[in-house]
Amino acid sequence: MSYKETLLMPKTEFPMRGNLPNREPEMQKQWEEDGLYEKVQERTEGRPLFILHDGPPYANGDLHMGHALNKILKDFIVRYKSMSGYHAPYVPGWDTHGLPIEVALTKKKKINRKELSIAEFREMCKEYALQQIDNQRVQFKQLGVRGDWDNPYITLDPAFEAQQIKVFGDMAKRGFIYKGKKPVYWSPSSESALAEAEIEYQDKRSPSIYVSFDVTDGKDVLDGDEKFIIWTTTPWTIPANLAIALHPELEYVSVEANGHKYIIAHDLLDEVAEKLEWESPTVVKTFKGQDLEYVVSKHPFYDRESLIILGDHVTTESGTGCVHTAPGHGEDDFWVGEQYGLDVLCPVDGKGVFTEEAPGFEGMFYDKANKNITEKLEEVGALLKLEFMTHSYPHDWRTKKPTIFRATSQWFASVKDFRDDLLKAIKEVDWHPDWGETRMHNMVRDREDWCISRQRVWGVPIPVFYAENGEEIITDETIEHVSNLFREHGSNIWFEREANELLPEGFTHPGSPNGQFTKETDIMDVWFDSGSTHQGVLVEREDLDRPADLYLEGSDQYRGWFNSSLTTSVAITGKSPYKGILSHGFTLDGEGRKMSKSLGNVMVPSKIMKQLGADILRLWVASTDYSADVRVSNEILKQVSEVYRKIRNTMRFLLGNLHDFEPNTHALAEGDLEEVDRYMLIRLQETIAKVRKAYDEYDFSVIYHTINNFCTVDLSAFYLDFAKDILYIEEADSKRRRSIQTVYHEIVVSLTQLLSPILTHTADEIWKYIPGVEAESVQLTDLPEARTIANEETTKVKWQRLMTIREDVLKALEEARHDKVIGKSLEAKVTIVPKDENTLELLESVENLHQYLIVSDVELISSYETAKAYDTVSVAVEKHDGEKCQRCWVSSHSIGANEEHPELCSRCASVVAEKV
Repeated sequence: MSYKETLLMPKTEFPMRGNLPNREPEMQKQWEEDGLYEKVQERTEGRPLFILHDGPPYANGDLHMGHALNKILKDFIVRYKSMSGYHAPYVPGWDTHGLPIEVALTKKKKINRKELSIAEFREMCKEYALQQIDNQRVQFKQLGVRGDWDNPYITLDPAFEAQQIKVFGDMAKRGFIYKGKKPVYWSPSSESALAEAEIEYQDKRSPSIYVSFDVTDGKDVLDGDEKFIIWTTTPWTIPANLAIALHPELEYVSVEANGHKYIIAHDLLDEVAEKLEWESPTVVKTFKGQDLEYVVSKHPFYDRESLIILGDHVTTESGTGCVHTAPGHGEDDFWVGEQYGLDVLCPVDGKGVFTEEAPGFEGMFYDKANKNITEKLEEVGALLKLEFMTHSYPHDWRTKKPTIFRATSQWFASVKDFRDDLLKAIKEVDWHPDWGETRMHNMVRDREDWCISRQRVWGVPIPVFYAENGEEIITDETIEHVSNLFREHGSNIWFEREANELLPEGFTHPGSPNGQFTKETDIMDVWFDSGSTHQGVLVEREDLDRPADLYLEGSDQYRGWFNSSLTTSVAITGKSPYKGILSHGFTLDGEGRKMSKSLGNVMVPSKIMKQLGADILRLWVASTDYSADVRVSNEILKQVSEVYRKIRNTMRFLLGNLHDFEPNTHALAEGDLEEVDRYMLIRLQETIAKVRKAYDEYDFSVIYHTINNFCTVDLSAFYLDFAKDILYIEEADSKRRRSIQTVYHEIVVSLTQLLSPILTHTADEIWKYIPGVEAESVQLTDLPEARTIANEETTKVKWQRLMTIREDVLKALEEARHDKVIGKSLEAKVTIVPKDENTLELLESVENLHQYLIVSDVELISSYETAKAYDTVSVAVEKHDGEKCQRCWVSSHSIGANEEHPELCSRCASVVAEKV
């Protein structure tokens, strides 16, 4: 007879190869048809609520690796929470307003805005945004991200816009909103104000000039023939100069050099003297900065004064200690100028072109005017030094063009008025990583005002009316009315109707005796849009609540969404909109470089999924230390794929050996399990505890390594390996076999559940092949909780010692194989010499020790001359002198003892006899 047919070999239809690119879309389609997201929500209804609030990605373009990293991390957490005692709805969202969509239509789609009304153009922007959302939604779902995709939040939705208007109104009511002329980041290329979060720094080559200002009134402190020296890298701001700022506590000197007397900070004398090539400069007088307050100097080429003022922002880090001050072109300049009643002169228009307020330079683009202004300074004898330098300079993050500081009439949120409340709220947030708290604290601590107006059309209008006398109108009545109009019609109505049609019926105001009103034409900063999601989403939707448990975004959002959300929420509620912040780094290539088309190192999620599958991408995310920047490359993904293969093959082996196992019928009670099987249950519980803790701490790389280690070391290298001799050879219903199967079943169920939040497709696939499970999807179950196993400590200590001894025996077997003493380990007889009596007793207590070592025979003796010494035992390996059983391949002296089966050992002959 064929003895192979008598073996209980593994059987499973669970495929060896994942074939993820083809199988995953089918699974995703099935989940959608089955309403799996809704089923999860129904199952967890009534549990404590956990809300991870989605920071809205911008609705433009295909997904990049940063999107994948972010959304997959969120999905890990939401899935884990819904499987660990929480009700965790996930509502994805999109940010839809702003310049990129306007640019996409005008440049890419070649739309001529001049041929359209504002309302018509906005409608086209809306249609484009919705198309982008549909495109991105498909790609997010391909990543395996589970959420309420049919009901996302979108910042252009009328209901959202209505809530945003209320946020603005509440802030205005508390006195935090005002209109004023102040210098703000301005993008000439976009012709709009920018938020700090829309600024990125790039290197720029700029002129560096030293300029002298003649003193005209020394106020009895100076002789009157001195010159103040300023240094600047923006010559184009000289036409707007109104003052020179000194630090009140710094020491200044009047220095005689090259036939003139110059005033600079004493600490910078050597540096300036070297730069201006002064020979033997002589200090004539010394002053404190405060002594020179209100001294008057003259503008180099205009007939106006430049007042000497004091400011704490002045330093001696560079320059001259005398700071050129143009209140219309600098934040510090503005604030110090306001203290001295200086005008806010800004002779540059929205396109970056000089106006008539800069005589001699009208019509010139500011950057090109640098040369003309420098030549003018040289002409009048005020230019002391000209050179060029490359330095980090603010650029518009969309157009990549340089920005300027420009004073314009804008709407502001006065952050400084509730800064203390913001700092208090920051302390109450749980920050991951810890340094996030310091970073946010420092940003808020130094923040004054937030410019919330933009000179664009695609966005939420600022809901302000103006009376005939120019008075601004923001009342509870108007805010409520506009909010209701937006909820019913959308914000486009603001541009479709006149001001009088947008006001409440019968509205009157003392400033409009004729009943005529106008409306604001600026829109809100898009960061005000996304910063209002705590109101427009968490409050608006019945299935959510404020504050959210967690916001999770890239580290750039400390100055973006984290910041704007905190600002608006604290302004109207006094509290943070989030209990916790979790931030991640950026995605780089395998060499740590930023991805760019020019370098040819861009990796795209859609391409990776077509080649490897979403679960490989998800496993890569789990493998990273995402708190810092993370690297991805084909080589890195290959390594991750290898780990995936090991996990999949391990699960397939477990499933294959459960082909004849029914848990309700065959499972043994814990007390009836073999000792080694209880030990593996203990290792499983330790793995469960470690993985659960890592999930709680959002430390997914620990999960990745822990499960990989358990599959590779505990299972593949030990438990699955030696168990083959029992699972394949013993009678189907033998106690030893059922004992192993009982533990196999618990392992495969537990690992599938633990892996489900990460390898969501593969886990669902495995689940369908596990005997005895009732839930239609592993996603509709809870994660296992670690439990205590009977005699846990004793069993654990014993088997940890045995595993150490086993390692020494395996080393000896490998050396014997290398020396050609044996081929396969089943050809070996091992003689073990224990180092002490305790070790001897330990080994003698193990029944079938040869099976755990995968050898044919083990002999324990007190001495053996040729044994090799190891840490725990001495081991001698020799070739077994018995014959090889043709069924189990174990060498035995019992071959031929059974006449009916002369090729079998006594154990196999007995099993086969039972089958026959």
